[in-house]
Amino acid sequence: MQRQRRKLQLYNKLVSLLLNIKKMDLLAQVEEALNSIRPYLETDGGNVSIEEITPENVVRLKLLGSCGSCPMSIMTLKAGIEQAIKKAVPQITGVEAINLTDIDDPAAVLPENLR
Repeated sequence: MQRQRRKLQLYNKLVSLLLNIKKMDLLAQVEEALNSIRPYLETDGGNVSIEEITPENVVRLKLLGSCGSCPMSIMTLKAGIEQAIKKAVPQITGVEAINLTDIDDPAAVLPENLR
């Protein structure tokens, strides 16, 4: 009985380790995708950092510098950052910013309002 319990504990640790390796691999891929668009963000005094990748493969980002307060941040996130990440890392199911300009902010510009 004790031997089975030890095997189960070892199995659980191995599964946990494999999941962490998978998450680290995703993190590296997402970071590489972000590196492809960082020069454009930095041109306008902004940047982005990864806060977490959830178990559901949703990337949670923090917009930095001018990106954090820019009224165009919604468009930057959806049309630029999210597209770059999803194209490079198809396993990612969504991209969210933890400090996105409020959607009700009258200064915020939504992509569908640009038509």
